[in-house]
Amino acid sequence: MLEEKLKTLPRSPGVYFHKAKNGEVIYVGKAAVLKNRVRQYFQNSRDMDIKTQALVAEIYDTDWIETESEIDALFFESEMVKRYMPRYNILLRDDKSQSYVRIDMKNEWPSVSFTRNPADDNAEYFGPFYNGYALKKALRYLRKTFPYYTKPPRVGERPSLDAHIGLEPLGMSSVEYKAELRKLISYIKGNRVQLVRELERDMKTAAGLQDFEKAASIRNRLQNLRELQRRIMFGDKEFLDISKDKALSQLRDLLLLSAAPARIEGFDISHISGTNVVASQVVFVNGVSSRSDYRKYKLTKQQNDDYASMYEVVYRRLSPKNVASWGRPDLMLIDGGKGQLDAALKAAEEREVTLPIISIAKREEEIIVHRTRSGIQTAHLEELRSVASDEMYVVREGEYYVINLHPDQRNASAHSKNLRGGTLSHYSDSVKLFQRIRDESHRFAVSYHTVLKRQRQTASVLEEIPGIGPATRRKLIRHFGSMRGVSQASQEELVELIGAEKATRVKQALADSQ
Repeated sequence: MLEEKLKTLPRSPGVYFHKAKNGEVIYVGKAAVLKNRVRQYFQNSRDMDIKTQALVAEIYDTDWIETESEIDALFFESEMVKRYMPRYNILLRDDKSQSYVRIDMKNEWPSVSFTRNPADDNAEYFGPFYNGYALKKALRYLRKTFPYYTKPPRVGERPSLDAHIGLEPLGMSSVEYKAELRKLISYIKGNRVQLVRELERDMKTAAGLQDFEKAASIRNRLQNLRELQRRIMFGDKEFLDISKDKALSQLRDLLLLSAAPARIEGFDISHISGTNVVASQVVFVNGVSSRSDYRKYKLTKQQNDDYASMYEVVYRRLSPKNVASWGRPDLMLIDGGKGQLDAALKAAEEREVTLPIISIAKREEEIIVHRTRSGIQTAHLEELRSVASDEMYVVREGEYYVINLHPDQRNASAHSKNLRGGTLSHYSDSVKLFQRIRDESHRFAVSYHTVLKRQRQTASVLEEIPGIGPATRRKLIRHFGSMRGVSQASQEELVELIGAEKATRVKQALADSQ
């Protein structure tokens, strides 16, 4: 019965309700596309965590309510969770995943903010919401229709830029401002239809009284609300979740892993001619980047040798201390070719750590696997060599297998984010996941390299001035913002900040360096 019912799922946004056999609502969720999201629960269960498997095992029936937009689904989900208090909404989500909207209506000029932990401070809290990204995005768009403060204004303070562009109240009394906030609260509570009717009534009343300026203002707000209905609040993330689940399953099957790789770590090296050599370690958990787990390395040997640098960073990553603190990755992805992969494998072997390690070549994004040392069963790759197709081919090059998951597509550049041409292959989701990891590791490495490069350029001139120590250098840069700001500062400004003697030395040294 449920299987037949699932076939009728619409492709519209909405909120779905999973029910137990006794009719109890055990889980409430939102969806940008109900058909995609709900059916995902009834696919291969071995890719799910234990809690989700327990939920799916108890689902007897599923209902849903369609909404006009993603933002309606976002707010409606919160109201339904509060109404039914489904036990799996609590079991599947920890406190860190909950967000609340805080509005201190008892203040003369209330402000709107976000928090994870409501306090007993007489403010009003709305939630919980389980997608903080979508919630903040929605409130940011709503702010154009219902202007609000994000922090209490100071008495006598000049109107900010936000006020001039319509994001904060301008020319309103405290009473009028609170009336607007109540409309925002009504929208958050899911009363959009009623609110639109009230605004339409107010617009007609203003027009009837020939207050055309007010009527035009209300008309613009109604247009903003209608535009808001077409905005994507969380659908982009939802589609990413669906594709990354497929990608992890494909990787498990392709590499014959015991389970889908929950934690994938990507590594890249960045430098210019062997100077400011750094490495990045990015982490993707369940196919999604986990930025709090990122690590950056300043390499001990400043040399123009990517192989030696890759060896050092993997050797340091797999130290007993780091393995104990961060755990082991389920898959290690090296940005580079056979040389970089060989260096990483050597480091892992010397650390006596066995785990799957592969690399991805930059130009055509081909996966490289060592026949015996990559920690992966490769006998099936030998068989795949004879069954090349439009979706995949495998080439044996000495002790390495080169796997192309997109033979009918070509890259646009060395670090292209998308492939071009051809038709999408069966492994498109895996390719996109590899691209995200590779591009993110490259971005993170380059950003750290750029920081060190700028620090070195900034410090070089000041470091050569006698009597100007690290504390003074930091004080100058912090105050004037950059080396350029220091050089443009007047003698009087320098004297006021660091004293006459040091100011004279700095000014003279900067003049000599021109």
